[in-house]
Amino acid sequence: MTAVRALVLNCTLKRSPATSSSQVLGQEVLDALADQGVNGEIVRVVDHDVRFGVSVDEGDGDGWPAIRAKLLAAQILIIATPIWLGQPSAVTKMVLERLDAELSETDDQGRLRTYGKVGGVAVVGNEDGAHHTIAEVQQALNEVGFTCPAAGATYWVGEALHKTDYVDARPKPDTTGRTTAALALNSAHLARLLAERPYPPPGTRDAGAGPSDQSA
Repeated sequence: MTAVRALVLNCTLKRSPATSSSQVLGQEVLDALADQGVNGEIVRVVDHDVRFGVSVDEGDGDGWPAIRAKLLAAQILIIATPIWLGQPSAVTKMVLERLDAELSETDDQGRLRTYGKVGGVAVVGNEDGAHHTIAEVQQALNEVGFTCPAAGATYWVGEALHKTDYVDARPKPDTTGRTTAALALNSAHLARLLAERPYPPPGTRDAGAGPSDQSA
């Protein structure tokens, strides 16, 4: 079985050791991935001095290159984000801006280095906006080269205007558990498929394509 590694980026606004619902859901995704034979780790982005910018290295002690090295070594990237004002967190948006640099990074066959990597999303919040947040993050991940699987997101949102966080929710909702399991299963499956049959280099013909139909 193809070895697969995952990286979960916790895009909470809270530095460690503060409690983070995004950390809890991100860990649940990592645990579900472990059930599929995938090893990985969580990085809380705000614990590192990640600079604003759209390059692979903004210099002067930028914390992104070390995180990027972990990302490039992984086959699955999960963005775990809270919802603020119906939007992904500012940290999430900073991460997506840093990933924009991957549009200029290619392998020796001209493919983006993110091709063949799977992108998923985990969202928590106390208000509506999960679907909007997932849509924003998945679109950005796909645009910079990641492949999003079927059922490629999991989320939990509390009742509007209430203060219960996911970390305090008891019992944990079965619906979130099922979507987390589906995210892990489909992400691991897709990552292995892409490892076995990578995307073709630009300008070539897909090896699985049949002869062209001249009768049309």
